[in-house]
Amino acid sequence: MKRNIILGCVALAFLASCNKDKEIIKSIQDYNAEMETKGYHFGDEIKLPQVVLDNAESVSISFGETETPNTKIDPAHYVLGNNDITFNIKTKSGKMLYQDASITVLANKPEQNIAYDLVAEYPHNPQYFTQGFELDGNTVYESVGQLGESKMMKYTLGQTTPSVSIPQGNDIFSEGSTLVGDKVYQLTWQNKLGYIYHKSDLSLVSQFDYPSEIAEGWGLTYDGKDLIVSDGTSNLYFVNPNDTTKVVKRIGVAGSELVYGQLNELEYHQGFIYANVWQQPVVIKINPKTGEVVAKYDFTKIAQQNTKGSDDVLNGVTFKGENMLVTGKNWNKIYEVKLK
Repeated sequence: MKRNIILGCVALAFLASCNKDKEIIKSIQDYNAEMETKGYHFGDEIKLPQVVLDNAESVSISFGETETPNTKIDPAHYVLGNNDITFNIKTKSGKMLYQDASITVLANKPEQNIAYDLVAEYPHNPQYFTQGFELDGNTVYESVGQLGESKMMKYTLGQTTPSVSIPQGNDIFSEGSTLVGDKVYQLTWQNKLGYIYHKSDLSLVSQFDYPSEIAEGWGLTYDGKDLIVSDGTSNLYFVNPNDTTKVVKRIGVAGSELVYGQLNELEYHQGFIYANVWQQPVVIKINPKTGEVVAKYDFTKIAQQNTKGSDDVLNGVTFKGENMLVTGKNWNKIYEVKLK
């Protein structure tokens, strides 16, 4: 009888311990779900639930191979945007519990809303499903998408007929493009490859693979050193144009209230990255060192004149001197605006 009582007590203690472990994990899950919506800012503290504090001997946070006991949102460990982490909880009974989580970090300063004046309009062929858009002098370099219709081309601003047009195969969906010296780089959407052309006549120089870390090719620009690639997420990837198989660095893009996902067409201008957000009539200005969104341009009035469905959206940003040029997929105009 005594043996049965002891075994029963052990079983009850084990059951109580298991229930407490589940309670600890559930409290972490609930807290993280709440904070994913609210987000953190640098300097904030991760406020662990009381049940964790009452039952944990120690708590640490892992970032891949890095681990820290610090629960403060420190830029030494976190970047703007989404951060995948693991909570490592050692209970007072010596058991280790693990819970994966995503920490959303937002910028400390709100982005400015910048006004503009419309100063000029230029014709744009509405058959062009614009994916990459760049101006050099008075020449537009445009990458056009859609299966069976993808191409790389160049034409004079103010005209709609290309001086050179290079079609891609029917299995290619072209994406962003950018100028690198006397070359033009162009991405594809899901083919995991890009093209390099001579800028002068768009004759093909070579193809290149891009890193497996980049799931899809969306936008592309060049900062004078690295290619900058978007993949439809809130991340921007810096890639050496001489070794396109490796990511040099990655930044997440966020403002003070939200993480900006679906980053699409890109442009680098005077130390900042400009990106349009897919299916939104906005262009954001990004600090390339941190990913912080410092300004936003709302082109709703222009987009309303051109967007009739889900595809013909704003998707093209470049600069003509200090003025910005914007256009979109299947739009019939290019708009020149002076930023205030």
